[in-house]
Amino acid sequence: MTQPAPAGESELHLVPLRRIRSDARRTPLDLPELWRYRDLWLTLALRDVKLRYRQTALGIAWVVLLPLIASGVFTLVFGVVAHLPSEGNPYFLFVFAGFLGWTAFQNTLQRCSISLIGNTTLVTKVYFPRIMLPASSVLASVLDFAIGAVILLAVLAVRGSFPPLTSLLLVPLLLFLLQCLALGMGLFAASLTVRFRDVTYILPFLIQLLLYASPVAYGVAVVPDRLRRFYLLNPVAPLLDAMRAALLGKGDVHWKAVGVSGVVSLAVLAAGTLYFLYQDRLNADVI
Repeated sequence: MTQPAPAGESELHLVPLRRIRSDARRTPLDLPELWRYRDLWLTLALRDVKLRYRQTALGIAWVVLLPLIASGVFTLVFGVVAHLPSEGNPYFLFVFAGFLGWTAFQNTLQRCSISLIGNTTLVTKVYFPRIMLPASSVLASVLDFAIGAVILLAVLAVRGSFPPLTSLLLVPLLLFLLQCLALGMGLFAASLTVRFRDVTYILPFLIQLLLYASPVAYGVAVVPDRLRRFYLLNPVAPLLDAMRAALLGKGDVHWKAVGVSGVVSLAVLAAGTLYFLYQDRLNADVI
């Protein structure tokens, strides 16, 4: 004859499983919370700056050395061999000015893309607004740009061709739009990298293609007229071309294309933020 189970044991088996979770489909964008965590953002940003040049013989000199080397190679290929015009500027300075804007864009995008998988312990063990990780990449890129821009302006001052103040006032705005575009794309890449590690291999290749499809080693003026309107659909192109013109104080600015690129940059940032927040609840489990 089967003995009935004790009352306590029967009740134990009848207790339903309770799952505590939010009904929201995505993490809300809590601006007051982000402001409270501003010290964390600064700490993460400064950590990236320090780690990048730790245990290197040249240290922060790499910020300028790498663009200088790349500018020298591009000057040889496009200036000496291909004889492309440089809008009245020495070709080396023309390319270097283009590389400053490009490097700021590229560094933010690359650092954002690996910000989550490179900080697995933080993401899985400690609570904080996860969007702080990719956003912290911006400061290091801006600092690198500022160092390179100061050196470029010093050279221009020595040559007696310092750009007018009205031209330089455009630089912060253009840098802001470039960072918005890079951060928006980086937020997409960071979330996708968590699920598809293939992104870490594909993204550098796509960035390299975008480099040659952008006016870094050449100006927009060399693009044939019949193709220029399609070329300027690349949102990076008008911003980089305008950045170079602002830094050197010479060159035409395609204001209509810059305006369209600015709107696209802000739209990409908004879309990237929403996608990142939508995927945020799953990242800690998947990473």
